[in-house]
Amino acid sequence: MTAPFPFSAIVAQKEMKQAMILTAIDPSIGGVLVFGDRGTGKSTAVRALAALLPPITVVLGCPVNSARVADVPDWAKTGTTMEEVPTPVIDLPLGASEDRVTGALDIERALAEGERAFQPGLLARANRGYLYIDEVNLLEDHIVDLLLDVAQSGQNVVERDGLSIRHAARFVLVGSGNPEEGELRPQLLDRFGLSVEVASPKDIETRIEVIRRRDDYENDTAAFMLRWQAEDATIRDRILTARQSLKDLTTSDANLRDVAELCLALGSDGLRGELTLLKAARAFAAWRDDTALTRSHIRAMAPMALRHRLRRDPMDEAGTGARVGRIVAETLG
Repeated sequence: MTAPFPFSAIVAQKEMKQAMILTAIDPSIGGVLVFGDRGTGKSTAVRALAALLPPITVVLGCPVNSARVADVPDWAKTGTTMEEVPTPVIDLPLGASEDRVTGALDIERALAEGERAFQPGLLARANRGYLYIDEVNLLEDHIVDLLLDVAQSGQNVVERDGLSIRHAARFVLVGSGNPEEGELRPQLLDRFGLSVEVASPKDIETRIEVIRRRDDYENDTAAFMLRWQAEDATIRDRILTARQSLKDLTTSDANLRDVAELCLALGSDGLRGELTLLKAARAFAAWRDDTALTRSHIRAMAPMALRHRLRRDPMDEAGTGARVGRIVAETLG
């Protein structure tokens, strides 16, 4: 099996890589929505990040990647042996049925053994990892509704075919797509913690470097991986250090006031914007190895935490990113 392209070797796309790193530091931020051109490294980035993260410890044979024997669902028959596995990255195809996503009755086992048994779905496999949806804006409505329920509760509940099953389903949701091909439902849009926009590089030197690295990777994968191993390890160590320092990061009342005033000035709906901005700014401060949250951290994270939460203004042709930048400057200086 070919190793994923190294995260540190991805050329440009700084904002997208930063957003991915922040969700690795604090998964409760709520995932990343990446909109933009095809072929800009969206799926490459999520697989590359998961590959550089430390493996997770799971109960051997547990279909939902439980970290402790006590967490294994009653319907899952496992032993007590623990093992380490790579951080899971699960693709959710656009045409996937509800049964494939949530899980369903194991027909083969029912016929062979005459007992009702649960066949876990994609949500079970994604627990404690990443769930990636390409062209997320084209996802069918009933699957969107299902994801909204799971994202809210952190639990997948299946009640049909005589089964009543629930299991943990906590994952970082990463969605990508082209906004020209359809709008994303506001309810799902709001569930993504961060939103970034990517585009193909415009300067010739950057494009040449993208081609060169991809060609080197495909022609001699082992040598290419070895070349970038140290830089990926540095990123991994910084993520692990940030996870620890996040617990001791100082947050002042002034920081909370800045976050609330900014979201109020932007007119973002609900309070999820404030909470996400605060978490992203704290993760960013921890990533930079700072000990206290400052206005500069909040200012830096505001565009990716808030641009997708704004009401559309048909009179403003600059776009939501520019609106956020303008109001951040007016509110926070």
